[in-house]
Amino acid sequence: MAKPSLRPPKKKQNPLKAAGVETVDYKDAALLRKFISDRGKIRARRVTGVTVQEQRKIAKAVKNAREIALLPYATAGR
Repeated sequence: MAKPSLRPPKKKQNPLKAAGVETVDYKDAALLRKFISDRGKIRARRVTGVTVQEQRKIAKAVKNAREIALLPYATAGR
C-alpha cells in the first residue's frame, strides 16, 4: 500500500513583521510577553516563527527587561 501524500507544512508568520516592529526594545514589555511562556521562559524560535537575528535581539531584550523588573524571571520547576 502506498503512503498518502502529506501536505507541505505552512511557513509561520513572523509576529514582529505582522505587528510592524522594526526594532525590539526592552521597554516594550507587552511585545516581549508574547515571546515568553507562562512560566517565564523565552520561547524557542521554531515556536514563535522569528528569524535567528530577531531571536537574539528578543533574548537580549527579555534579559534586560528582567534585570529592571519589567518581566519576571523563569520560575523553578514543581
